[in-house]
Amino acid sequence: MAAREHWRSGTGFVLAAAGSAVGLGNLWGFAYRASQGGGAAFLLLYFLIVLVVCLPVLVAEMILGRSTGKSPINAPVHAAGNRWQPMGWLFVVASCGILAFYAVLMGWTAHTFVHSLLFGLPNNLAEAKAFFGSVSTGHSVLFGQLLSLALTGIVVSAGIRGGIERLTRWCMPALFLLLLVLACWAATLPGAWDGYRTFLLKWDINQLFNPSTVRNAFTQAFFSIGTGIGCILAYSAYLDRRNHLPREAVAVVGMDTSVGLLAGMVTFPVVMSFGLQDVVSSSTVGTLFISLPTGLAALGGTGRVVAVLFFALAYIAAITSSISLLEVPVASLIDRLGWRRKQAVWVSSALIFLLGLPSALDLEVLGRMDAVFGGILLIFGGLLVSLLVGWVVPRRFDEDLAGCETPQGVRRFLKFMLRWVSPPVVAFGLIVSVVDLYQQWVAS
Repeated sequence: MAAREHWRSGTGFVLAAAGSAVGLGNLWGFAYRASQGGGAAFLLLYFLIVLVVCLPVLVAEMILGRSTGKSPINAPVHAAGNRWQPMGWLFVVASCGILAFYAVLMGWTAHTFVHSLLFGLPNNLAEAKAFFGSVSTGHSVLFGQLLSLALTGIVVSAGIRGGIERLTRWCMPALFLLLLVLACWAATLPGAWDGYRTFLLKWDINQLFNPSTVRNAFTQAFFSIGTGIGCILAYSAYLDRRNHLPREAVAVVGMDTSVGLLAGMVTFPVVMSFGLQDVVSSSTVGTLFISLPTGLAALGGTGRVVAVLFFALAYIAAITSSISLLEVPVASLIDRLGWRRKQAVWVSSALIFLLGLPSALDLEVLGRMDAVFGGILLIFGGLLVSLLVGWVVPRRFDEDLAGCETPQGVRRFLKFMLRWVSPPVVAFGLIVSVVDLYQQWVAS
């Protein structure tokens, strides 16, 4: 990887890393998980996990990528020896597994956008459910999945500066602007305050000890931030030594969290205004593909315009995440086998398409892939990053941050959190998530 590219600027890296974090996990997952009864308790747990766990782990993953200059599959070995090779494979498996079902969701999003633009919205809940049935089954699912992977591959094959950085420089500002406009519009709906109060501000202290709420908070935090699967590591390998990693990590976390909250401020007023609460809380896809189109249809032409803007926004967010997921196996093939970028892109895309076929054909399989790849493996990857950088190669942490002139107090704080706080908290979250998921699967 001697001819490795570099980001044109620190801003380009931050926007790309934020794009990696911001995706359907914010627009789809945040609303669904917040509606599962957690309310303010879910938000509190989510914020604590992001600040106490994800932020230090995110900095550690950035350091692992920049200090080694290697791909996700080789960085752990380069840093700590062959015993850590399974961690590199975990990154590749998790990122490919997530992209496999994520491309299916992207296809649904594209289909809904085109239908809203050309044909309009379903008139009632029954029509919305029938429409989603047509979106999530049949040949259109495979076409949408294939198209999404092809678009992702085109961007990644163009390289870091020519593809990934160029796309995110335009897409991320557009995404924030669109979302802000939609959030301001949603605040004017009759049920806006009831939506905020019901789904975001409702306080029940017992939810802090509810295993499902804890699992949802950990899953949402790790899935939305995107640490623990090698995406940020892959991007960080293209950084130079001047970038101030803690500051850039805070920017990434701040942007991602803002998008999640703004997405809730768009969806929940619509849901409450049109009495669609049950659809949201009973289905992982209910908010995005059933409730929103149904509610917006009642607003006539205005609702149709909002729907077109929202699903365009959702697809922009999705593709900024999908390119980071594809970069993990692509960089690994380039690094490990010496392949050309385009060869690595299209071989990886083809294999991921095949891996995603079961989730394209069966909603239950998609849900289980989401729970395992987008939840359990993500959290496990975050635990390994904290142990490797915090305990096995702590000198690499100190030297890298000292090299970019990070204040000593910041270095000590992050190192303390990475070593003494993140590992036990992540381990706790992992155990609770595995047990809760197992119990749910057995019960079903």
